[in-house]
Amino acid sequence: MAKESMKARQVKRAKMVERYAEKRAKLKAEGNYDALQLIPRNASPVRLRNRCSISGRPRGYMRVFGICRNQFRELASNGKIPGVSKASW
Repeated sequence: MAKESMKARQVKRAKMVERYAEKRAKLKAEGNYDALQLIPRNASPVRLRNRCSISGRPRGYMRVFGICRNQFRELASNGKIPGVSKASW
């Protein structure tokens, strides 16, 4: 499990990216890079990290499901993800 502070920081960054997205796009289109430097660093979408929505784990993230591989395996084994079954041959 990721620390709660890491999860909170990620949520804070996501809100900031959303808040400044329009202003950022406008400045980039104009080519005004001096004004772009004045926007907070955490407003850049590059600083976001894909994290598991359940555990907060940053590695092994499955974009389609929004969770990490460990949580995916556990939920799939319990039959809690529709359309996913364990393969056997």
